[in-house]
Amino acid sequence: MRRSGRRPAAGTALLVAVVIAAAAGCRPVTVSGSAGTADGKSGRHAATAPSHARPPSAAPPAPARHRVTQRPAPRPAPRPVMATGARGPQVRELQARLAQLGLFGRSPTGYYASVTAAAVRAFQKRQGLPRTGAVQPAAWSALRARTRQPSHDQLFPPTTKPIGTPDPRCMTGRVICISKKSDTLAWMVNGRVVSAMDVRFGSQYTPTREGTFAITFKSRHHVSTLYHSPMPYAMFFSGGQAVHYSSDFAARGYSGASHGCVNVRDEKKIAALFAAVQKGTKVVVHH
Repeated sequence: MRRSGRRPAAGTALLVAVVIAAAAGCRPVTVSGSAGTADGKSGRHAATAPSHARPPSAAPPAPARHRVTQRPAPRPAPRPVMATGARGPQVRELQARLAQLGLFGRSPTGYYASVTAAAVRAFQKRQGLPRTGAVQPAAWSALRARTRQPSHDQLFPPTTKPIGTPDPRCMTGRVICISKKSDTLAWMVNGRVVSAMDVRFGSQYTPTREGTFAITFKSRHHVSTLYHSPMPYAMFFSGGQAVHYSSDFAARGYSGASHGCVNVRDEKKIAALFAAVQKGTKVVVHH
């Protein structure tokens, strides 16, 4: 048989080359540029983007907007009606109303101190209110609703302690008669008691002197130069010892003591005594 002189077709040669490359484990090479293509045509290869990719010119999606809820600013706490350091008729009414409930075991003084604050906290605890010790509007309304308007005697109670038998030295003339036995002061004129008030004395380390004395000088707004404490309505009778009003006595009662002076806790009564007493008035301190 005579061989044909024809060469294998180009398609056949290409197929043979692909089979050989696949058998050799080679990967197809992507050719770019102006070189000829596999079908024999010249030109550039255009890359075809996957169907799920967005065009480069497409704008990114707008972020989701979150709604911001603005909370209302908290209301400021109401200002207290009364608090520690206050004084006046309203404080006296507060103390009298607390006394009606058995929470204030003192005579009203009109001065808001530690004893009053403790009584207010006890009332607030009873009512389920915040125990601040200061009278907030809610506590004041609750207290007024649960008590009655205090009488004059409740606001200004008489001396709580009996005077007892006056010392014989107090029976003539104008005398400030002070008894350590009964813890009282009696302002006496010719054996008659004009007024009486509770008093307290110095501690065992600074005792109040006993005996017969006379008022040496008076000082309405006196301040102790030794202890730097106020001594209103001071009437000095023996060196630095004097009869004077004490806000500490009014607030704490007999749980405290003076530095030798005779403390009075009823400011109204000692103010009247201060006006009546003159320099040289007799003072008797006895047991």
